[in-house]
Amino acid sequence: MTGDNLLPQKLKELRKAHSYTQDYVAATLGIVRQTYSHYETGKRTPSTENLYKLAGLYRISIDDLMHIVINIDRNTYYEAPSPSDTSLELNDYLEYVNSPVNANKLHNLSSLEKELLFYFQKISEEDKKEIIEFTKIKAHRQ
Repeated sequence: MTGDNLLPQKLKELRKAHSYTQDYVAATLGIVRQTYSHYETGKRTPSTENLYKLAGLYRISIDDLMHIVINIDRNTYYEAPSPSDTSLELNDYLEYVNSPVNANKLHNLSSLEKELLFYFQKISEEDKKEIIEFTKIKAHRQ
C-alpha cells in the first residue's frame, strides 16, 4: 500500500477510535462534512493546515498521522533531472546581477536595464552594433 492510500484509512481509523463523527471532525477543521468525507475516501487531500489540525485533534505528530511508507529499490540509481537551459540561464543572470564585481555598474539600473546588459555582454560585436542601431531607431520614435 502506498502512502497515498494510507492517509484516508488512517483518518477513518483515528476518527472511529476517538468516537468522533465526520461532522465533529469537519467542524473542528472549519470545513463541511462532505469535504472531510472526501479526505477519508481519498478523493481529496487535506491542506497542510488541516493536517496540522488533525494531528493536534488526535494528539499525534504529523509523522504519525501521515505514516507514509515509500519503497525505494536500493539497487536502482535515481538521477535528478538535468537543469533546463532556462534554469541555467536564470542562474547565470542571478550570479551576474548579485556579483560584487558588477555592483557599481548595476546599482542605479532598473531590472530591465540589468537584463539587457546581461544578454548584451553575451553576443558578438556585430550583433551589439545591430542592437544599438535598432535601439536608436526605437528611441527616435518616442
